[in-house]
Amino acid sequence: MFRTLLFTGFLAIVFFIAERYYAVPWLHPFWKTILVFFVSVSVLTHRLVETGLQGNQERFVPLYLAATVARFIVGLIFVGFFLFQSVADRRTFVLDFLVLYIIYTGFEVWGINRKLRQNS
Repeated sequence: MFRTLLFTGFLAIVFFIAERYYAVPWLHPFWKTILVFFVSVSVLTHRLVETGLQGNQERFVPLYLAATVARFIVGLIFVGFFLFQSVADRRTFVLDFLVLYIIYTGFEVWGINRKLRQNS
């Protein structure tokens, strides 16, 4: 969980510098909201999986898959809400969301793969 917060801090610094010092057309003004959403969902799913694993390590795969599906559904609801509210520059918003979704998913898979390699 600490690595996720550190990773989010790094992304926030990169986005802040890009927004502040460069004219970047690929960065939506709601990037802070999207980052807060992803860090919230990541911390929540991490805590839920960690709580569900107490006492039974064999439930890891079903819990992790359920957390991934929940993250996907919550992400669709998040994007749908903002599109329903007629957010400006929809294409940039959706592309930023999808790129961050892929980045966070890849980071999470890398972290799990790293832990599994240590245990085998």
